[in-house]
Amino acid sequence: MRTAHAIEDHWITLDGARMRYLRSGSGPALLLLHGLLGYSFSWRYALPYLARQATVHAVDMLGVGFSDRPPGLDCCLRASADRLLRFMDAVSMESCDLLGTSHGGAVAMMAAALAPDRIRRLLLVAPVNPWSSKGKRMAAFLSNPAVAPFALRIAPHLQITHGYLLRRLYGDPRRIRPGTLEGYSEPFSLPGALQHELGILRTWSRDLRELKSVLPRIAHIPAQLLWGTLDAAVSPASSEPLRQQFKDCRLLMFEGVGHLPYEEVPEEFNRVVSEFLLQR
Repeated sequence: MRTAHAIEDHWITLDGARMRYLRSGSGPALLLLHGLLGYSFSWRYALPYLARQATVHAVDMLGVGFSDRPPGLDCCLRASADRLLRFMDAVSMESCDLLGTSHGGAVAMMAAALAPDRIRRLLLVAPVNPWSSKGKRMAAFLSNPAVAPFALRIAPHLQITHGYLLRRLYGDPRRIRPGTLEGYSEPFSLPGALQHELGILRTWSRDLRELKSVLPRIAHIPAQLLWGTLDAAVSPASSEPLRQQFKDCRLLMFEGVGHLPYEEVPEEFNRVVSEFLLQR
């Protein structure tokens, strides 16, 4: 029987701002990267399991979760990927297996393109990618100068909206476990909520064009794609053209599951990720 590891709360200073991350386990480094409205809380079911075979770091990227929200933060894809690599420097992580979900999956691919020698393998959970049209209209709407200030004012009071969005992200909302909505809503009570997210949306289309142009740089990296067949956020149909960008890439679809398989079917998700990581 594998030993359970404690989950430690850590902080580093990056660009003069405090960045939070969770750390647990021992073994090869595994870095977990959340999606657009998530933070390290997203990995509450995966982290304890994967810590049995890896040293796991789960970050709150600057601007979200409980990390600082520095004003004027560059939120484009390349800047986010560069910050992730500098986080690795700060915690003395020379290389790692990198698991990213949704927008975090796009950041993971960009980080691998910037430093392909530092990313051993990629695990991408419904990653934002150039072949999915979902999100483009919403990005344009929410980043509109007439809409963005209103969204920022009401962000701390949107728990009802958070609940609606969460239900849309599950294939079966009955699988939402107690405490999930509260966990995702908690950081939105902090000053600066949604600033980072809106910053990401402002460069969405440009970022996807750049991501497509750099994908040949990471074609050699072994990859695992994980997707829910009922994903309402990133089109499942985009999985196949993305898979074709890699020379060694597996694709697994979770039947009847939405955008968050690591929460909706955590036991199955953890098993698949664990098996992939065990193949050295």
